[in-house]
Amino acid sequence: MNKEERLKQLTEMQYYVTQQNGTEPPFQNEFDKHFEQGIYVDIVSGKPLFSSKDKFDAGCGWPAFSKPIDAPEVTEHFDTSHGMRRVEVRSTTADSHLGHVFPDGPKELGGLRYCINSAALRFIPVQQLEEQGYGEYKALFPKE
Repeated sequence: MNKEERLKQLTEMQYYVTQQNGTEPPFQNEFDKHFEQGIYVDIVSGKPLFSSKDKFDAGCGWPAFSKPIDAPEVTEHFDTSHGMRRVEVRSTTADSHLGHVFPDGPKELGGLRYCINSAALRFIPVQQLEEQGYGEYKALFPKE
């Protein structure tokens, strides 16, 4: 499936966030309080972006991660929209707007907070990694 076909399958909010640099409402999104084990992939390209192992509750109303699962798949851009000075985060392959990164994350996790819109993400539970083509990421979740 090409990018145009995938874009047609997005919900209105997913399209607004990823293609129009939008922001979903805080505390009213799918993954803010979601802590199941697995990975989060770009809703458009399917490329892995973040792991539940790096997710934390920042209390900001959106999912927060300390780092990307695959750094080259996440790009950072200076953003002065809405009268603010911040760093926008986009996916490399699909050029989807994901959210922003801030230097106020937990120090013990590296000090960064990737504040990401749930609408830009699709969650793959650890039990489905293999069947959905993400088997290489199972190693992140050793059986306990």
